[in-house]
Amino acid sequence: MAKATTWRDRRTRFMHAVHARRAARRNVATGFVTPPEPRSIGVVGRGRQLITGNFLFSGVFVEGPRLSLWDIAEKHPEIANEIHGGDWMDDLVAVGDEKARSRAQDWVFEWITRYGNGRNAGWTPDVVGRRLIHWINHGEFILRGQDTPATELFLRTLAQQTLFLAARWHTMPQGLARFEALAGVIYAGSTLAEMQAHATPAVTALAATCANEISPDGAIITRNPEELLEVLTLLNLAVQSLTAAGQKVPREITRAIERIVPTLRALRHADGSLTRFHGGGSGLEGRLDQAFAEAAIRTAPTAGLHMGFAKQTGGRTSLIVDAAVPPTGAASAKGHASTLGFELVSGRRPIIVNSGSGARFGREWRRASRATASHSTLGIEGVSSSQLNPKGVWLLKTPDVVRFHTPVTDGIRQLEMSHNGYQRSFGLTHARILNLAVDGRQLTCEDLLATLDDDDNGKFDMARGDKGIAFNIRFHLHPDVAATRDGESVYLVLKSGETWVFSHDGAAKLSVAPSVYLQNGRLRPIGTHQVVLSGRAMSYATRVRWSLAKAQDTPTAVRDLVQSDEADDVEYTPGDFE
Repeated sequence: MAKATTWRDRRTRFMHAVHARRAARRNVATGFVTPPEPRSIGVVGRGRQLITGNFLFSGVFVEGPRLSLWDIAEKHPEIANEIHGGDWMDDLVAVGDEKARSRAQDWVFEWITRYGNGRNAGWTPDVVGRRLIHWINHGEFILRGQDTPATELFLRTLAQQTLFLAARWHTMPQGLARFEALAGVIYAGSTLAEMQAHATPAVTALAATCANEISPDGAIITRNPEELLEVLTLLNLAVQSLTAAGQKVPREITRAIERIVPTLRALRHADGSLTRFHGGGSGLEGRLDQAFAEAAIRTAPTAGLHMGFAKQTGGRTSLIVDAAVPPTGAASAKGHASTLGFELVSGRRPIIVNSGSGARFGREWRRASRATASHSTLGIEGVSSSQLNPKGVWLLKTPDVVRFHTPVTDGIRQLEMSHNGYQRSFGLTHARILNLAVDGRQLTCEDLLATLDDDDNGKFDMARGDKGIAFNIRFHLHPDVAATRDGESVYLVLKSGETWVFSHDGAAKLSVAPSVYLQNGRLRPIGTHQVVLSGRAMSYATRVRWSLAKAQDTPTAVRDLVQSDEADDVEYTPGDFE
């Protein structure tokens, strides 16, 4: 099977190259049907870094004011697709001055010179789809001040890439890559003259993809919230393109949008950011609002799980918990061992988070960030609830039973959850009962490690030995939260001055330890802290109760406490947090 897969991959790459060269030889005349308008914008800070020659892609930092972007892509093949996809164009447009435009124009036309013949990198359908979208979006920015030959060259390469994409989109596997390729064909076909015929089959394919890959509750199999936002953004683009071209939008596409929007609302915290699970980030500021505005769907989420996540809100506080089986199969390549992990946000301030995705910081950080220890949940020491295969790619031995229930007790809705990720090896099931107060000022929890039957008892007796089974309950803090311990409590001080108090029932040992916050666009992991409750399971049922409560008054001793900016420069290694 492995040899067959390798052969198919090689054949696919070979055929990509054949079609790329064939498309590059076509002398196709085209132009914009109507002048394109920017539909996306990046980050000003990143754009300025690019202008000054500071390049940061997926944790690879290169400093070189005289270097070309394509020199870096060739020297670092691990980030080449990210560069060829053209997301950096949004960042330069966000700056928008003459230097930014000059840099964008230089890099675009250098790409045409180096790669436009189809014989080099950057010619896979998902990458071409992203690049076409960015280049067409910012066509006027790129062409401003260019002469006629340069304009014709740019338009011709857009047409050539559209021809390639129309011929090869079908080779993309299910998931985001296929949405990127299809949306690229539709956008280019609707925006460029003489390209409409190539968009028509892609519209039919996108409708089928929506029906197959967007579940009835608006979920995707990767369970990655930020990836779901990317899918919505691409579907919005397709709808806008077809509408502007006077083409009919298939009902399957609009239905997919109608299903996705309420799900994303359920995955949104009180501060407007997305919950960060299974490789997803919080999303660029404003992008989620833009996607909602373009979708024009006002449906609110229903009660229960959304893409496997449970949400509670109270006052200005939001709580989101991973309460379902992790992604399986090919989708597990980005999945994390985060079952029953949670995030907590108060107003505009995140408090409890998970470490995030380490994918942009190299292989070791990617692996460490996927471990249970990098999430705010209970984990058995040295073991994750879902384990990675030896190469650190796929999730194996994931929980296959995750239960979720929301009983109403005395008018208060609780989240009751459990998973069997530790049952095979230790005979233990982890149960977690969370309750967020109606006013959002207190979160209480009961964590339980227990055996369920005689078979579990036997496994537990074999595993515990004389010292029991060590476990840790972790609470990773956002970098803007300062932590100070006072006896068996920890004061958590937010930048706004708001203070929360963490306390527990004494059934476990309390400590405050180093942690990291992994965020896209940063050169290195950001140093922060975590509150840890450590204990040993000695009997068939071990229970730990803890709470987080907003303080009425901040004690004088902690009133002026703020997180030191020096934490950003602390050097940590992935092994410190596995």
